[in-house]
Amino acid sequence: MRKMTLFNGKTIEIECLSCALTSGEIEADGGAIVETEYFHAHQDVAYPIVGLVILASKRHIKCFDELYDLEKVDYINILSRIRKAQREVLGIEHVYYFYNEDTPHHFHTWMVPRYEWMYDFGRSVESVRPVLLHARNKLNNDENFKSVLDGIKALKKELNP
Repeated sequence: MRKMTLFNGKTIEIECLSCALTSGEIEADGGAIVETEYFHAHQDVAYPIVGLVILASKRHIKCFDELYDLEKVDYINILSRIRKAQREVLGIEHVYYFYNEDTPHHFHTWMVPRYEWMYDFGRSVESVRPVLLHARNKLNNDENFKSVLDGIKALKKELNP
């Protein structure tokens, strides 16, 4: 079991965060943004940034090459739909995508929006960690939390007509 503190201050103890989220054992703030047969999309539970979406496999796998053919098609389709909604609904012009295989969680892709304030930390992949820490430490307040929830609602409305 691992202990984890969410950006809302709640501490949870779980084996696998992805299993807990995709199964509904725990719910990300605002719940699932969109789900398909194979994937679950939710607001990142650790960093309060509007539109920071995690797209996680429902199956407990680690690597892209472990996806079945139907999952690969579903993955690119839902990833594209989420990205379009980020742009059209939240006005997010640029996103950094991250996926790593040495994670304790399921195969998942981070869709990290790039807002103007983030460029104070740089314009490369190296700036992402400082941005995330800034969000966790400085944007963890009621006003920003409301913005995050509003972003979740807007994406849900767009992606679940």
